[in-house]
Amino acid sequence: MFAEEYDVVVVGGGHAGAEAAAAAGNMGSKTLLVTMNLQTIGQMSCNPAMGGIAKGQIVREIDALGGLSGIITDKSAIQFKMLNKSKGPAMWSPRTQNDRMRFAEEWRLALENIPNVDFYQEMVSGLLIENGKAVGVKSSLGIDIRSKSVVLTNGTFLNGLIHIGEKQFGGGRAGEKAATGITEQLLQLGFESGRMKTGTPPRVDGRSLDYSVMIPQPGDVIPEKFSYLQTPVLTTQRDCFMTHTSELVHDVLRDGFDRSPMFNGRIKSVGPRYCPSIEDKINRFADKNSHQIFVEPEGWDTVEVYVNGFSTSLPEDVQFKALRSVVGFENVKFFRPGYAIEYDYFPPTQLKHTLETKLVENLYFAGQINGTTGYEEAASQGLMAGMNAHLKIKEKEEFILQRDEAYIGVLIDDLITKGTEEPYRMFTSRAEYRTLLRQDNADLRLTPRSFQIGLAKKERLIRMEEKEKKSDSFVNFFKETSVKPEDINPILESVNSALVKQSDKMFKVFSRPKVTMDHMLQLETVSGFVEENKLDREVLEQTEIQVKYSGYIAKEKNNADKLLRLENVKIPANFDYSKLKSLSYEAREKLNSIQPVTIAQAARVSGVNPSDISVLLVYLGR
Repeated sequence: MFAEEYDVVVVGGGHAGAEAAAAAGNMGSKTLLVTMNLQTIGQMSCNPAMGGIAKGQIVREIDALGGLSGIITDKSAIQFKMLNKSKGPAMWSPRTQNDRMRFAEEWRLALENIPNVDFYQEMVSGLLIENGKAVGVKSSLGIDIRSKSVVLTNGTFLNGLIHIGEKQFGGGRAGEKAATGITEQLLQLGFESGRMKTGTPPRVDGRSLDYSVMIPQPGDVIPEKFSYLQTPVLTTQRDCFMTHTSELVHDVLRDGFDRSPMFNGRIKSVGPRYCPSIEDKINRFADKNSHQIFVEPEGWDTVEVYVNGFSTSLPEDVQFKALRSVVGFENVKFFRPGYAIEYDYFPPTQLKHTLETKLVENLYFAGQINGTTGYEEAASQGLMAGMNAHLKIKEKEEFILQRDEAYIGVLIDDLITKGTEEPYRMFTSRAEYRTLLRQDNADLRLTPRSFQIGLAKKERLIRMEEKEKKSDSFVNFFKETSVKPEDINPILESVNSALVKQSDKMFKVFSRPKVTMDHMLQLETVSGFVEENKLDREVLEQTEIQVKYSGYIAKEKNNADKLLRLENVKIPANFDYSKLKSLSYEAREKLNSIQPVTIAQAARVSGVNPSDISVLLVYLGR
C-alpha cells in the first residue's frame, strides 16, 4: 500500500502537525501526514482565537520563517486586537478571534496545495525502529509506513482520559478516541513520561444569551493582521462580550466540588497555572467575589459561542445551573459541557534543540507531547521539527534559533534546558531580550535565515528588504534633517513638552517621550518624505520604534552579544560531568541528565550556579 519510502512522516494533524508537514513539504521532502481524522486537521480544540501576550509574537515569527499559521489566521479572522498598546512596543501583542470552521478549512486547503504532502487517515499505534533510528510508523491496521524520519505531534491524544464530574472515558478530544500504543513503546525504549491536564469550557447557543446586559468588546478601529504577506485585512468585525460571575455562581459551583474530579482525587496530573478552571479560580482566589467571563463567537455565521473563563470539569448539571446564574446567561442552552482531559507527555529535557530525541535518531517531538499548552507554542515547535527533519535527512546543517533571535528560541531552550512539570505557556517575561523580539520586526530577524535554508520564499525576502530599506532611509532622514523652533514648538506645546529654542535635529525631537509619529507627520517635510517614498503603516511603525527606543535596543543588543560568547563555547558531546568533583552534586546530576551543548545553555539549567560555570570554563581552558 505504501511501497515508497517517505522522507518525513508526521503523526497528528493539529497545529504542530500541520506546520511540520507544511515546512517539510515546502522545503522539498516527500511528506506524509497521518491523522486519525482528516476532517479535523488544524482544529481549534479550545478557544477560537490566535495570538495574545507573547503568543502573537510567536505567530508573527512563524510567518516570518515561512510557516502558514499567520496566513491561515488572517484568512479566517473575525476580529483583531493589538494588546498592551498602552505599554512599550516590546509588549505589543496581536490577537485575533477566528472562525473555527474556516480556520480548519483553510489549513486543509493550504496543505492540499503542497504537492509534496500526502495524507492518510488512521491511528498510528507504534514506531518502526532499526539500529536506534526511527524508520517509519505502524498503523492500527498493521500497515508499515517507512520513512527516513518521524515527527510525533500527538497533542492530548496519547492515552487521553476525559473527565466530566464523576464520569470519565477515553478520548483525545470531545467525540474522538484516544491514541494508544505509542507511549508504551517509547517507555520500553527508555523514555520517561508523565501526565498533564488541560480543560475547556462549555459551548453554548448564542441565540439563548442576552447580550444587552453584557459589556461589548469590539476589535481595533484600524485592525492589523499577522502575516507579512498580502493577506486580507478585516473591513468588518464581530464583537465579543464580557460579563462576570458572582457569589451566587460561586456558591452553586462550590456545591458540586465534592463531585469534582479536581478535588476528589480522580485527576492527579498538573493543569496550566495561567489558565485555571473556574473551580480552581474560586478555590485559589477565595477572596474574589467575581471573575471575568468573555463571550466569544465561534465564527461569522454560526450561533455557537465559546465561554472563555469558564473552563470546568464539574458535573454537567452543576455547570448548567451555575452558568444560568451568570448575567446574560439566564436562559442559556448548552451545545456541550466543559471537560478536563489528562494525557501523556514526555519531559522535553530528552530532546535536542532541533527537537530530535536524544534516545532515537531521526525521531522528533513537537507540541503538547513536550509539555506545552497553546496553539501557537505547538505550531512553532511543529515548524522547527519539520524544518530540522528535512535538513537532517538531506545532510544539511541543523536550524536552531537562539534566545536573542526569537521567542521560539526562548520556548525551545526553556523546554530543553529547564524541562517543565506543568503545561508550559509563553509570556513576554520569559524572554530576557524582549525589546529585540518585537512583533513588528519578526521578518527582519528571521526571514533572511529561513530563506537561506529554503523555506521562506523570495517574495518574503524582497518584501522584508524593501521594508528594511525604507525604514532605514526614514530613520536617516530624521537624523540628518533639522527642524526650526517655529515649526516644531506648536506641536510640542500640544503635548506639554519643553519647547525648542533653536534649530535641532528631528531625531532628537522625535525621541522625546510624548512625541509620536502622528505629531511628526504634521510637519510638511516629514509628510512630504512619506508621500514621496510611498511609506506604509508598517514602515512608519518600524521607524518610530527605531527612533524612540534606539538606546534600549542598542543596550539589549550589546548584552545579547556578550552572552553569545558563552553560546560559542561548546561542550564536548556526552561529556561526563561526574568526573568534575568541584561541581556541586546537583549540578553534576542535572548536567549529566540534560547534556547541554554550550556553556550558556549549561548556565540556564536549574540548579547550576555561577561557581559551577567557572569550574566548567576552567576545565575547558577558557
